[in-house]
Order: sequence, then structure tokens, then C-alpha cells
Amino acid sequence: MSSEDDQIAAEELQPEETPELAEAGLDEQHRWSELADQINDAQEAYYGLDSPTMSDAEYDGLMRELEELEKQFPQLRTPDSPTQRVGSAHRVTDFAPVTHVQRLLSLDDVFSIDELTDWLARTDRLLGGRKPSWLCELKIDGLAVDLVYRGGRLVSGATRGDGRVGEDITPNVWTIAGIPHTLPGSGHPELLEVRGEIFFPIEGFADLNASLVEAGKPPFANPRNAAAGSLRQKNPAVTASRPLRMLVHGIGAHEGLALERQSQAYEVLTDWGFPTSQAYQVVGSTREVLDYVAYHGEHRHDLLHEIDGIVVKVDDLDQQEDLGTTSRAPRWAIAFKYPPEEVNTKLLDIQVNVGRTGRVTPFAVMEPVKVAGSTVARATLHNAWEVKRKGVLIGDTVVLRKAGDVIPEVLGPVVDLRDGSEREFEMPTHCPVCGTKLRPERESDKDIRCPNSKSCPAQLTERLFSLASRHGFDIEALGWEGARGLLASGVLTNEAGLFDLDADQLMRVPLYTRTAKKSDPPEQVVDGRVLSAGGHKLLANLETAKQQPLWRVLVGLSIRHVGPTAARALAERFGSMDAIRSASVDDLATTEGVGQIIAEAVVEWFTEPWHREVVERWAASGVRMADEQPSDEKSLPQTLEGLSVVVTGSLTGFTRDSAKEAIIERGGKAASSVSKKTDYVVVGDSPGSKATKAEDLKLPILDEDGFVRLLESGPAGLGKA
Repeated sequence: MSSEDDQIAAEELQPEETPELAEAGLDEQHRWSELADQINDAQEAYYGLDSPTMSDAEYDGLMRELEELEKQFPQLRTPDSPTQRVGSAHRVTDFAPVTHVQRLLSLDDVFSIDELTDWLARTDRLLGGRKPSWLCELKIDGLAVDLVYRGGRLVSGATRGDGRVGEDITPNVWTIAGIPHTLPGSGHPELLEVRGEIFFPIEGFADLNASLVEAGKPPFANPRNAAAGSLRQKNPAVTASRPLRMLVHGIGAHEGLALERQSQAYEVLTDWGFPTSQAYQVVGSTREVLDYVAYHGEHRHDLLHEIDGIVVKVDDLDQQEDLGTTSRAPRWAIAFKYPPEEVNTKLLDIQVNVGRTGRVTPFAVMEPVKVAGSTVARATLHNAWEVKRKGVLIGDTVVLRKAGDVIPEVLGPVVDLRDGSEREFEMPTHCPVCGTKLRPERESDKDIRCPNSKSCPAQLTERLFSLASRHGFDIEALGWEGARGLLASGVLTNEAGLFDLDADQLMRVPLYTRTAKKSDPPEQVVDGRVLSAGGHKLLANLETAKQQPLWRVLVGLSIRHVGPTAARALAERFGSMDAIRSASVDDLATTEGVGQIIAEAVVEWFTEPWHREVVERWAASGVRMADEQPSDEKSLPQTLEGLSVVVTGSLTGFTRDSAKEAIIERGGKAASSVSKKTDYVVVGDSPGSKATKAEDLKLPILDEDGFVRLLESGPAGLGKA
């Protein structure tokens, strides 16, 4: 390559080494923290809970802003930044973790034809005159899965997870029509890892939602959520009852399979009975790539499944290897995102909702309209400032965008259609539920809140419902209606008494009782009613919930900004509620994954007397307030005391979490980033940039066997290695 090409390659392959850029000030650091928190929360909701909290377009915008900020101030970029990893940092799941044989990467996105053209030209230059062929395929809006075959037989199926560790959904995968259980013919590789996308056919989506509504269950927001929700069922029979389908789009790890081109892999997979899309096309020029993008943009609704863009890959596998990957995405592939779809509809009203932390959020109530395959009647407007900024009036015809086919968004009014009957929205000055005067938490805040956090019925209901969720105490029998019933009956005045509930109290809540039968023991009958199965289940759930780990208790407290990620980090470092409660802002802020904003929120939360009462009541009721520590007799030898160890890549005998726990249990620090202070770097399969940095710093690098020896005997067990 020419010197110009060498410079381009250096910029592509090592963006973190851009020299002499300005130091980030407090404003930039604060904005970085805000962006990272928002993206992490969105990832937790999207990947862990199958319940997106923001549109793809908004998420993409936050991610791009974060990338630009890190490009300008490289010192802000950390290995745990959302820009450097795939999916959610932590996942809350009912399924067993499974480590992928080979890491699943994400894809970088472009949003305009100019950006796509620039990427094609840059990739062409990086290949140094070796003209690439481009493999173009549809970007299916579904759930990424990883299938492993051994000796031609399907042995496991898993979700993407964070790219290294996913969820074991093998029993559910077995129920999906079209996925071969045993490959036909002979000569199959001993190991074959197949990647694809499971989706819910558009045609069956409306019927599924209709059946859910008829059964009194909430409908899915879109086909992607229907696919994720159907696949991640505890009961495989439920998955089997849904018309899920899969299309494969790649091969991961394999043994004994000679391939030269990505498209050749698709031909092989088709021959082995895998469902592959027939819409892919291999082309040789930029013009042909753009034609493919334009055609499917016009015909995206002619398909069996939803798409949100086009994926373009370098077809030649040797060229792919030469281009390599970043920590989260291949350099040989790009995803072109189509512009979000837009429709016009009537804005009938703007109402407000009060959330669990008191935030009062206006939302648009619209004439129902179909957009991106589903019917929309409401859309968030965030805050009064946002309503005014958008310039929308009640009665306007507005432009509604279903950005990324997930969360609807009001863009603005169609002013030319106004007839004079429109009126401005006035943000209430008092809480619409409890009547308390609303106020911003800080003068600079755009959001206003109801300060009556202790007794506002709306906040109480939201908090009870939230603490019972899967990422909180996981109390299955306490849903939205249960939370409302407990409060409306006066059985609970806030969450402090939740774990003191008994059968006599539940008998006052209609939801948890039923009409008595002659066969019921007389002593259990009160006014012709007895405790229902749901009531007994709630009591059993509460007893089980008392033994949940500390991080779930922290999530259940509804401390602002403290979600599962921050809660895990705090629980891991401090070990007990007392230690967290007595820690200073500085102590909390130095916890990896926490930071100043969360630390201040935690300290502020504990200054409120009734908050402390909740913790004390829960503790008195038997809720576990400290993670169990092994006794001195049972504690493991502290072979890693004082040592900092980083693990990167997939290990066969450890998940990411179990490797971290093994280090901590032996007195070491399980660091997430490589620095000069790192003592050892353990490198598994498909390592990221941490391995490269360890080599650059000439740090001791161990394979998995070396890691086991280090755990068992400390540095002495490594000998001269």
C-alpha cells in the first residue's frame, strides 16, 4: 500500500492511538458518564428484559455521540465502554449461561448513502488493490442465536448475550420448525457453529397479539419482541405454539470445513438443510451495492419478516481475516440502517404519567395509526421542555415516527394543516395522582418530579411493581394488579411492610382471595372467602425472595440510577448493605461501573429517614442484607492476594462471571481493563483488544491452564512460564 493507505489503515486499526488530542474537562467527563449510563440502561432493557426503553434511532444517536466524544478525547474510552463491547454488560436471566465457542460480534452502523459509500471506498483501499466482492443481505429484525452441532447433531442453542456468554435456550430451539436436528448426508465437520436470526413472521403477529389481549395478557410491541419473548419462555411448549422461524447468516467455529468465501458457507448450509435467505447477492461494484440497498428499501414490506437495514460484507474470507475486527465489530462488514418510517396522525391530547422515582412524563395520545407493522396510539414526549421544543399543540396533525420499528416518537406538527382549534399543553403544577406540588430536583433539570415519594400512590405502585420484576426480587405473584390491590386495600402504605405480609392481611385484598368451597377447612374461611392459590403463591414467593443476593435488594430499593449493573458492582465491592450505607461518595464513586452520579444518588437516598426505615424493616423481616462470605475454615487459599488479573476471550471451564469470582475469592482484583498495574492477563478464545494491549505492555499472558495453576498455587505455581 502507499503511505496514504498506510495512514488510513493505522487510523482504522488503532483509533485509540490518535495523538495529541485535547484533555477532557469535567463537562466532557460528565456527558460521557451520562451517555454511557443511558446506553447501558437501554441495553439492559433491550437485551436482558426484551423491553426496549428507547428507539433504535435514539439509541444509535447516543452511541454515535459517545463514539464522537471518545474520538475527540481518547482518554475517556475504556474497555468497558459501550463502544467497546457487544450487547449488555450484565444480563438478568432465568436461563443458564453458555459460553460461545467463538465470540459473536456486533456490527458497526451507517445511516446514509454517503457514509456507506465512504466505508466501501475505505475498505477497498485497506485491501491494497485486491478488489473485493461484496456480499449483500437483509438485516433481519429478530433475535440473534448461536447453534452448535457436533458430529452433525444439534447439541445446543444460545442467545447472543454479550457476544461471549449467552443464554442456554436449547429446549426452545428444538421446537422451531426448519432448524435441522440432524444434518442430512455425511462428511459433516466434527464441530460446526451456525449463526442466524430467529424472527416472528409478520403475518402471524397480529393474530398472536389478538390472542394475548383476549386472554388478558399484554401484547407484544412488534414482531422482534414477539420473537424474543416467545423464544425466551420457561416452558418450551409455549415456544412451540408460536410460529417462529429462523434464517442463518454465518458460520462461527468449525473443524474440518474448508471455505474460501462467505457466500460459499451459505451454499453449504443450504445443502445441509438450514433455512437460508435467498435474498442475498454477491456484487462487484459500489453501484450494485447501492442498487441492492435501494431495491430492498422499496420492497421491505414484501417480506415474511421485518428488516431494519442491509448488511454488506467482504465475501472473501482471507480478505476478512486481513481486515480483522475491533473489540466489538468486524472491519469487513457494515450495517446500513434505513431511515425510520413516518406517518401523520391526529394528536388528541397530552397527558402525564408519574414514574417510580417521581418523574412526571408527558405523553401523546393520538388517533391510532399503523406504522412499521403495528398500531400506535401513544408516544412519549419526555418533558414539558421537549413538548415546547417540538412545537406541537393539542389538536395538531403530527408527524409520528416509529424509529427503528420499536418506540414511536412525535417529530413535530404539520403547521399548514392547523385550523385554529389547537391549544398549548400546560404541564400540571401539582401531581395528578396525589396533588403534591411538582418541582425540578435541581434548577437546571428539564424534568419535574413529585417529591411525595413516600406516599404518592402512583410512585408506590410503580415501585412495588418494579421491585417484584425479574431484575429485582423476582416475585412472580406480585404484578401490577397485585401492587395496586395491596395499596388500595390499605394492607401496605409503602414497600417497607412487604415482607411482613401474612395470610390474614392478604384476605383483605380481593385479588388474592376466592369464594370458599364446602371442602375448604372452616378455620380458613373469612366472610365466605379463602386465600386463593395466587395468595399462597405470593407468600411463598416472598419467603424465597428474602434470600435473594444483595444486588437484587439494591435494585428493589428504587434508588435513582441504580440498575442491575451498578447494583452488582456495589454488592461485589462492599458485600453488605451496612458497608454501602456507611460509604462516602468518594468511596462509592471509585467502584468500577458506578461513578460520581450514581454515588451521589446512593448517599442522598440514605439520608431520607423513611428510606432507612424500609431497609431496616426488610432486614427485620429476614431479607438478606449481605452476601454470604465463606467462614475462615472454608475460605479458599488467598493465592492472588494483592494481584490484579484481567481475563479476555472465552474460556472452556469458566464463564466470565465465574472467572471473576474465582479471582476475587482468592484475594485478587478482577480488573476489566489492562494497564501497567495489571499483574496477569488470561487470554482465551477470540480475545479482544486487551490481549493486544497486554502484548504491547509486555505483561505476563496466561492461557486457561496457566490460569488454573495461578488460582491453585499463585505465581509460584507458574514456575518459569
